[in-house]
Amino acid sequence: MLNLSPSVLADLSPAEWTAIWLSLRIAVVATLISLPFGIFTAYALARWHFPGKTLVNGIVHLPLVLPPVVTGFMLLIMLGRRGVFGPFLASIGIVLSFRWTGAAVACAVMGFPLMVRAMRLSFEAIDRRLELASGTLGASRLWTFFLVTLPLALPGIIVGAILAFAKALGEFGATITFVSNIPGETQTISAAIYTFTQVPGGDEGALRLTVVAIIIALVALIASEIIQWQAEKRLASIE
Repeated sequence: MLNLSPSVLADLSPAEWTAIWLSLRIAVVATLISLPFGIFTAYALARWHFPGKTLVNGIVHLPLVLPPVVTGFMLLIMLGRRGVFGPFLASIGIVLSFRWTGAAVACAVMGFPLMVRAMRLSFEAIDRRLELASGTLGASRLWTFFLVTLPLALPGIIVGAILAFAKALGEFGATITFVSNIPGETQTISAAIYTFTQVPGGDEGALRLTVVAIIIALVALIASEIIQWQAEKRLASIE
């Protein structure tokens, strides 16, 4: 019989707190490092016409259909210490495999398709006449992007960032394949839950972390709804 007291946070051990804070750190870093690439990719797929666009779109969304373990193994081959780019990265002081930074990269890769999809839909929904009007007033394409297109796409950008954050927070397969499950270094909430389920008497610890993961995910989703609503309300007032 599982005994879970109402004060879940008070029952968490130092190791469990470490996994929680590490998960949040990795999710935030993964979201931030993928955000500019996500905006650029989403805009390119929404507005530009170039050879191989369908192939690029397929590559971007590949992590959604591949088993996460496959994605993690590919990262290990490419960025591991003995991988294709691993020795070069190590020569300039960047080591990703079996480090929390590698976990952030893996989470960024896994959440990137969700981020791009939400942002692309937002860019495609923008009325092109507003951008053309900006151009007739003398604004360059770059200024039009930053002053008109980007603000109008803000709700979709926020949604994409939140989806990527939530995906990073719950990522397991790619992360454990690329950076393993090292307590205090790469052991996220998901990895800690998995560890608890593999040892006798670990069910209560797994349940505590499960509750915490649900709470964090709900807070993130509610926050995204509030932020999106405020952004849409602000844009409506401008229009």
